[in-house]
Amino acid sequence: MTTVFRWLGLLLGLALAPTWAAAEDGYDLWLRYRPLAGAAQAQVQARARSLVLAAPTSPTTQAAVTELRRGIQGLAGREPELTSRVSPGALLLVTRAQAPAGLALSWEELGREGYALRRATLQGADVTVIAANGDVGLLYGSFAWLRAAQTGEDLSKLDQRSAPKVALRMLNHWDNLDRHVERGYAGASLWDWWKLPDILDPRYTDYARANASLGINGTVLNNVNAKADSLTAPYLAKAAALAGVFRPYGIKVYLSARFSAPVELGGLKTADPLDPAVRAWWKAKADEVYRAIPDFGGFLVKANSEGQPGPQDYGRNHADGANMLAEALAPHGGVVLWRAFVYAADASDRAKQAYAEFQPLDGRFAPNVIVQVKNGPIDFQPREPFHPLFGAMPKTPLALELQITKEYLGFSTHLVHLGPLFEEVLQADTGHGGTVARVVDGSLEGHKLSAIAGVANIGTDRNWSGSQFDQANWYAFGRLAWDPDTKAGRIARDWVAQTFTTRPAARDAIVDMMLASREAVVDYMTPLGLHHLMDTGHHYGPGPWVNNLERADWNPTYFHKAGRDGIGFDRSPTGSNAVAQYAPSVARLWSDPRTTPPELLLWFHHLPWDYAMPSGRTLWAELVARYDRGVATVDDMRRRWAALEPDIDPQRHAEVAAYLAVQAREARWWRDACIAYFQSVSGLPLPAGTRPPEQSLAAYQALRFGFAPGR
Repeated sequence: MTTVFRWLGLLLGLALAPTWAAAEDGYDLWLRYRPLAGAAQAQVQARARSLVLAAPTSPTTQAAVTELRRGIQGLAGREPELTSRVSPGALLLVTRAQAPAGLALSWEELGREGYALRRATLQGADVTVIAANGDVGLLYGSFAWLRAAQTGEDLSKLDQRSAPKVALRMLNHWDNLDRHVERGYAGASLWDWWKLPDILDPRYTDYARANASLGINGTVLNNVNAKADSLTAPYLAKAAALAGVFRPYGIKVYLSARFSAPVELGGLKTADPLDPAVRAWWKAKADEVYRAIPDFGGFLVKANSEGQPGPQDYGRNHADGANMLAEALAPHGGVVLWRAFVYAADASDRAKQAYAEFQPLDGRFAPNVIVQVKNGPIDFQPREPFHPLFGAMPKTPLALELQITKEYLGFSTHLVHLGPLFEEVLQADTGHGGTVARVVDGSLEGHKLSAIAGVANIGTDRNWSGSQFDQANWYAFGRLAWDPDTKAGRIARDWVAQTFTTRPAARDAIVDMMLASREAVVDYMTPLGLHHLMDTGHHYGPGPWVNNLERADWNPTYFHKAGRDGIGFDRSPTGSNAVAQYAPSVARLWSDPRTTPPELLLWFHHLPWDYAMPSGRTLWAELVARYDRGVATVDDMRRRWAALEPDIDPQRHAEVAAYLAVQAREARWWRDACIAYFQSVSGLPLPAGTRPPEQSLAAYQALRFGFAPGR
């Protein structure tokens, strides 16, 4: 009887459940494939009555067909028949070798990974063609067709040709072998190293699907602060198991390599890159890796930075270290991604060191080495100028490293859409004849080897990224890695349509909110070019007063230099002259505060508090106004989201509303704590009409967060 009542209770609960699907928890990401309405559903039904595969069968083409059938079933309520017969309304997947007569395409333009989507008449039938030179192009084209269907494009007029502009489009996972994720705010590592290689979590396949839908074709499994264990046979077997899951989706596996591994694993007395025994050890290790993973991508290396071992420990330079590894990987077609994030304790200006160490080595790296450069010269701040190395090493392929996880941007609890940040750096004019995008895609100097990397924000949280809107940063990275010239607004609109709603008014309201969010966080954290004001270690919350750390450049006071005389880091010719590392046309503008954009003013100049700003305010009044503007923008985001309640399923609407409430409170905390501190050092009264901080400066300074995530 108890069992009967239990079942009755379950059935009653299901009957009383809301009409929204219970699974709307974010797990499906932008691949939700929920039923379309009206004309949108009718056109999917009309343009995908059947599926025809005119291509060699492979695990990748099977993945493409499976995804299409899954997507069409969800969107149109009917799974298309898989057939070999071309009939009206068929969706035809075709490679060049199997292309039927009458299908005219510029196949060369598509390359190995590109695709074309178009309406065609074949054998007298009106069909839609997904065409590519190979199976991975068909996979990417299938996802592109599903995106078009989800976002409401007119499928009857579809005519797209797209090929990636960047060769290697990669996620960098800062995941440790104990499953802790450095700077990760979405739970534990997705990789269950303990259970691998025997147990393959179904999430690994969904991870691969999501990345393939964006054209991401590489993943670095482990933290750049690497353990040598990752290169041992047991862990190579685990990486090989993941590579087997990812391979049908066009994704290669890479590993972060610890430079001192020959000592730690091989028993050698040195890791000197010019030592013959060390070179032989790495060659043997590369052979072992490729026996386990035949399509292994290569090594990512962090060397001589933040205590990591590297070639400078032996009096060698970065090219010496990178070229040794490149020599070991070259016979297998592997690449070395050598990070340019370096800084030393005695640097007069931390922003200058990467340029000083790497620019003189231009032309000395092996052909299969890419120097991986962060978007700015410090460390993933809410806003930085583009890194001066972009354009300054014409003989060396440079990869752009972006951070998708929000280490300095409120973690996963703040809604900060990074598409505008990514677009800002990619479209920055280097002064060397092109934008950062043209440097990164190799077109400026004719490099065929090109790469872009994003530090992943993925974990075991059900919604993958820690919050619903952080998924959009993963999405934006992938779309921009494929085509760095895509507009951030277009990407955000596609993401919203696939993730939340296609109703134009609601979609546009969400997009407007997203596009305003990055500038809001700059305003309430680090306006006018301020940077690294975050509290120490965990980088959570404001700490502009911190000045007692072991190294000068770990202290926020090092970066803002606020005092009675003014505020800002002088990187002009009268200061550290870091501005001279930029091309002359850029340096000329940024050397003068009158021609420096206000958004970068205090990055390059130390100015008095009464400096006259373009707004007509003094610098002090402008700084306070920017803090106020940031808080006001977040309040407006909350109002916009509340008004969208009828358009969003209750579970996700409530979750986002709760996160926005946290962000609003913490934006005020940032605003109040920073204004209190800068007022204390400037000795100035608050501008007329300004709301004073809610608490004393001492109260803000007393706050401690010993167990903040991501450390």
